[in-house]
Amino acid sequence: MQLTDEILFAARNYLNITWNDAGENEKLSGILSRGMQYLNQIAGTELDYEAEDSPKALLFEYARYVRAEALDEFQSNYLHELLSLQIREEAKRYDSEQSDTDV
Repeated sequence: MQLTDEILFAARNYLNITWNDAGENEKLSGILSRGMQYLNQIAGTELDYEAEDSPKALLFEYARYVRAEALDEFQSNYLHELLSLQIREEAKRYDSEQSDTDV
């Protein structure tokens, strides 16, 4: 999934970025894109960041940590959520594989 204007707008809102600055938008877009790649890698699949679900929440928290120059603390503070995401996506893959072999 590519970064959309809706995700960027929602992230700006979540992070309380109320000023309009093209440089800030570009910087935040880069942060969000890297965050999406990171979370997709953790999950082992491409996630839906438009739905009001844990991937979107984790993405916005990732951006908050990067903006606070504390990315090194993100993984340890959100380890439980990251592992839950990974397990949930693996369970979806397993169920899908089992459905395919049952046919």
